[in-house]
Amino acid sequence: ISACLVGSEMCIRDSVYTATGALVIGALFGLLQAYSRADLVSAPAWFDYYRMLTVHGVLMALVFTTFFITGIALFSTYRAIPRERSVAWGWWSFLLMLIGTLMAAVTILSGNATVLYTFYAPLKAHPAFYFGATFLVLGTWMVGYEILENIAWWKRDHRDERVPLVVYCAAVTFIMWFIATLGVVAEMGLLIPWSLGWTSGINVMLTRMFFWYFGHPLVYFWIMGAYLIWYNILPKRYAGHTLSDGLTRLVFLMLLLLSTPVGIHHEFMEPAIASTWKFLHTITTFGVAVPSFMTAFAIFASFELAARARGKRGFIATVTNLPWGDPVFTGPALGMLLFIIGGFGGVVNASYAMDSLVHNTIWIVGHFHVTVGGPVALSFIGAAYWLVPALTGRKLFAPKLALWQTYMWFVGMLIMSIAMHWAGLLGSPRRTSEVTYLGAQAAAAWHPEMIATAIGGTLLYISILMFVIVAVGTRLRNQTEPGLAYTPVEFATPQPGSGTTPPVLDHFGRWAVLAVVLALAAYAGPFTELLSQHAYLAPGLRTW
Repeated sequence: ISACLVGSEMCIRDSVYTATGALVIGALFGLLQAYSRADLVSAPAWFDYYRMLTVHGVLMALVFTTFFITGIALFSTYRAIPRERSVAWGWWSFLLMLIGTLMAAVTILSGNATVLYTFYAPLKAHPAFYFGATFLVLGTWMVGYEILENIAWWKRDHRDERVPLVVYCAAVTFIMWFIATLGVVAEMGLLIPWSLGWTSGINVMLTRMFFWYFGHPLVYFWIMGAYLIWYNILPKRYAGHTLSDGLTRLVFLMLLLLSTPVGIHHEFMEPAIASTWKFLHTITTFGVAVPSFMTAFAIFASFELAARARGKRGFIATVTNLPWGDPVFTGPALGMLLFIIGGFGGVVNASYAMDSLVHNTIWIVGHFHVTVGGPVALSFIGAAYWLVPALTGRKLFAPKLALWQTYMWFVGMLIMSIAMHWAGLLGSPRRTSEVTYLGAQAAAAWHPEMIATAIGGTLLYISILMFVIVAVGTRLRNQTEPGLAYTPVEFATPQPGSGTTPPVLDHFGRWAVLAVVLALAAYAGPFTELLSQHAYLAPGLRTW
């Protein structure tokens, strides 16, 4: 089985390093954007600001996260359910995702897909961009199938047992992802014929609703990837346990059910959607906060129980008991602290009256960065320091550098995101390259925040370069664990005495059907209303 695992995990290793490459390139263009808005550099005519924005958004929000989540989900499944298996399926999924990514990247870099990360119509891209996005999604579906097929195989001999928790988390994540990406497939069914010139125009509002049907669950795809790490990997770093097997499964099920029927809160400013539907999605958005609060309770309770097992009591003793010198721990833990800011901003964004004040400002960009760049990216980076040695059989290169990298990321993200939030309150716009307004006094009010954003971005990019040194050094160095083709891993176990898990939580099919029903209930009304209106078809625009 060891030899089989080594072969099947090579595609996982390449997924992780592909994610690393996307992180380095995407972050570079993000840094250039920050310098441009701070009026420190000017984007050249041959590679304008909006092309930078598209490269940054697509690589960071879609490629980096997707490759890493598919990698760690497959790795967790393969290690928790070891079996003899063909390596072909994993490689085909990776290659399809890679081909899709390269197709999209080439069209963006050539200036033929400057449509921002949301690929919003009527901005029109080359067909290769839309085909690339489709291939990327189809590759992830293959990963989801692989996870579910392994569960079905395992269940043949373990009918009355609960699916291993880490595999359960991976499976529910990909069931949610499959339901959410149906919106991408539907949107591409409109965008691809339009980009090929087969239709006279595009229904802008319809495509945007399809996008946000997918766009907000995308955020929870990232979060569920981070939660998989928090619940199943992190407790082993502080000699703790997962607080409750049943609670963890319930958290993931709640995210499956509630993350899709919320997308219209991203469209509060769209005129073609009635206030009734906006209010409905506001309520469901607040519902998604519940599993996050449950997670906050469960994680800190796990911290406290681990401290009590060592004879330590009280908040300060619990915090100081944690392994702050371990980069595998500090990455996710510091990300949790940033998630507090992200959660606060999310409540503001979900409230119509408050969102109307900040919706088109850089506040939203600050929220987005502290959400994906905090709990998500830092958790992935910390997990990579555990995952890469496990995949390669090599010891972590320069662990002190890895530790300082996580702290520098935290400081850089804190400076950058707070500056963006504050500039948004002052009125600084988003999706705009020129924010000085020819020296207008009002624009001068947010210039210090733009400088702070550039400083924070610089610290972040230095942190990313430190991460690359550690990742590449780990891969290339010859120091390996004695006698091991790969490093064995253990996942966290439930807290002793935490109770049994109800079998109903493992009925994947039933929960998936319920998730689809809730999504249909949330979108049937607004879609029907939208389709009943006159369709104003927009021609394609290429403005940069």
